[in-house]
Amino acid sequence: MKAELTTSQTLFGNELANHHFCIQIVSIMKNSKIDTIIFDFGGVILDIDPQLTYNEFAKFGSKSFQEEDIKMITGKFERGILTPENFRSQMCEALGIKISDRQFDDAWNALLFDIPSERIEIIEKVKNNYNTLLLSNSNEIHYDLYVRDLQLRFGYREFDSLFNKAYFSFDTHLAKPDPDAFEFIINQHDLKPERTLFIDDSAENIAVAKQLGLKTYLLQKPERIRDIFRNGKLKTDLVFA
Repeated sequence: MKAELTTSQTLFGNELANHHFCIQIVSIMKNSKIDTIIFDFGGVILDIDPQLTYNEFAKFGSKSFQEEDIKMITGKFERGILTPENFRSQMCEALGIKISDRQFDDAWNALLFDIPSERIEIIEKVKNNYNTLLLSNSNEIHYDLYVRDLQLRFGYREFDSLFNKAYFSFDTHLAKPDPDAFEFIINQHDLKPERTLFIDDSAENIAVAKQLGLKTYLLQKPERIRDIFRNGKLKTDLVFA
């Protein structure tokens, strides 16, 4: 019985090893087919913390507000429907505060952290191996701040220089998770969805991208993009849908 049990265990062990080997091979084949990577910005390239902005507005005596109202106003600004002037006015009214444009912008930008130099270096290496695109829900006030950071600290005039092409919602008037935002970039570059990987920190955005046939990777804290690339290429053991 001992001999039979040992043989059985050996066979099971070999079978399990072969199974893991097959998974790794499939992963390598799958990753090697990717030729385009679409990056989200906030939460992927740039760290953000919206609570910091709420804290800053609270210092000016902001009242309790309807979250849906704030989302609606912010959503319009991100799609370029509102000018910065209209956005400031509507937000101040919703928050019940009266502050200068400078005070508002400083509070609104408080949620943004500096762009980590490590991530810029990773993007530069990735661009050597893939067609790299940026698809970001953003607005004019935030954009002015982090494009200045990109210029002063890294020497890039704009994000189109860092990536092959960068798309911001306030410019395209299309925002994730609207399928049109994804279809626009797919059509602009004649992308093959099955060969395109979309990286985002929003499960809602990921779900829509999947429906359109894109390969996807949900980046969840504490994970960073350094954890999914090695020497400018997707890690071979990376699993995505």
